Amino acid sequence: MSALNRLRATDIAFRNLTRIAVFAVLALLSGVMLALVIGSVPAFRAFGISFVATEVWNPVTEKFGALAPIYGTLVTSFIAMVIAVPVGLMIAFFLTELCPPGLRRPIGIAIELLAGIPSIIYGIWGLFVFAPFLQKHVQPFLIETFDGVPGLQDLLAGPPYGIGLLTAGFILAIMVLPFVTAISRDVFDAVPAVLKEATYGLGCTTWEVFKHVTLPYTRGGVIGGVMLGLGRALGETMAVTFVIGNAHNVSASILAPGTTISASIANEFTEAVGDLYTSSLIALGLILFMITFIVLAIARHMLLRLQQEGR
Repeated sequence: MSALNRLRATDIAFRNLTRIAVFAVLALLSGVMLALVIGSVPAFRAFGISFVATEVWNPVTEKFGALAPIYGTLVTSFIAMVIAVPVGLMIAFFLTELCPPGLRRPIGIAIELLAGIPSIIYGIWGLFVFAPFLQKHVQPFLIETFDGVPGLQDLLAGPPYGIGLLTAGFILAIMVLPFVTAISRDVFDAVPAVLKEATYGLGCTTWEVFKHVTLPYTRGGVIGGVMLGLGRALGETMAVTFVIGNAHNVSASILAPGTTISASIANEFTEAVGDLYTSSLIALGLILFMITFIVLAIARHMLLRLQQEGR
């Protein structure tokens, strides 16, 4: 009887401990949200909703707008995902289906090590090695090739600075790649071998197996990995700060310098003088928090839809 009481007490204590952990996380999240809201009140009170739609950022005249950082955050993250997602999926499929067994583990470890490199190292490498390479070889080629092409001419216009939105997008893609690859490889390994063998038996090619069997079966896990990488891209700070140019302007060209929300906060928070300046930077943090929350909510909604369709 005493043993049963002891087990019951242990179970109750464990249940209460897990409940406390959950509420602690919710309280921490609510505290962060409340602090951002309170800190951003002076900025929104002074500029209203136009704060989100204004490009001007002038600490001298205390005129602030978040449009340029929001634009830079979304554009660089989009470029990163456009590059990292297909490359990551192809690497994951190669490791699970095509790679020789002796090379599978070393290549997988090498890719995962990319996630352990500090972001400031990516920034230094991007500024002193990758940006000069883009300035000398890639950007002049893009400007010359797409000159006169409607739409792409404006997208790839301007002098080849080396640094800019495109460079930041490339650096983010390299940083996001390990997350997309690792998760995709794990879910690809979970595909039942009988499904792939049956498809090969019908005469399908490797591409058809990937398109019609592997991706549909693992789409929930793949979406989760993509959204995890996107969350990393949206909030990255130091690497982007080194290579984006830190210019508060909105340009149609992805070769032009720009800024992101994280880079703006990192660059200017220690120099912020006055309540309005500080509040504007906190408001940027609140906007980034909301963007990340919306992205995660969309990802969760997509996963729920996929689970319902799977039933």
